[in-house]
Amino acid sequence: MNKEINNRLEFAKDTARKAGALGMTYFADIGNLNVEQKGVQDLVSNADKDVELFVRAAIAERFPKDGIVGEEHANVDGTSGYTWVIDPIDGTANFLTSIPAWCVIIACVHDDKTKIAAIFDPCHNEMFSGSLDGGAYLNDKPMKVAETTGLDAGNLGVGINGRTDKTKVVRFIDDLASRGGIFFRNSSGGLMLSYVAAGRLIGYAEPHMNAWDCLAAQLLILEAGGRIEKQSANDMLEHGGRVITSTPIIFDEIVAMADAADF
Repeated sequence: MNKEINNRLEFAKDTARKAGALGMTYFADIGNLNVEQKGVQDLVSNADKDVELFVRAAIAERFPKDGIVGEEHANVDGTSGYTWVIDPIDGTANFLTSIPAWCVIIACVHDDKTKIAAIFDPCHNEMFSGSLDGGAYLNDKPMKVAETTGLDAGNLGVGINGRTDKTKVVRFIDDLASRGGIFFRNSSGGLMLSYVAAGRLIGYAEPHMNAWDCLAAQLLILEAGGRIEKQSANDMLEHGGRVITSTPIIFDEIVAMADAADF
């Protein structure tokens, strides 16, 4: 790993931890949060906004020439070629109902590829992190995707959102069940994808995800020996897109199922 990438990775991990600690102060005082509804099943609170501002300030101080894309605030154009991608609290619905399944996500894109990932789950003190060609780690121990023989030998994460036709996901889940599979959902796409990298889930599928939800964990899955669909990081930043990822043995089958469900 070159020095530039290593410095940015360590910064991302440190910042994600500090952002997670800030998020926990709000998590302990949920009754006093200001909550808004952005769309169907899409909530935001002052905790999301403030945590993102904290991360943005840290980036601006350390890497002032870098771009920033975040879920809750306007994009910042950079001149360095590096762009940071932030989801301050992924799993806001969980956060706002005292369910300890949410995380801080920080990724860094360069040359149309995700180069750095740091995903911190402060409720369980779990840091999922890694870099392109540098491996994937859970609390600094190497991660590896699950060894599975098929869809009937593990849980598959499935995402659903208010931006796409929900009947597509219903068709996908019906097909999965007919193959002996079980679907898993905890309302945090970032955590579910991280669980694929850590070998806890055998894969994940969702018709559409935003870049801040998925780029970081997709990198970790790839580095942990899993498969992801080939995508332009820059295009994902602009439009988002379908996310299909899993252990190598079942990847093609899941892609075929998603295609059949018209993901």
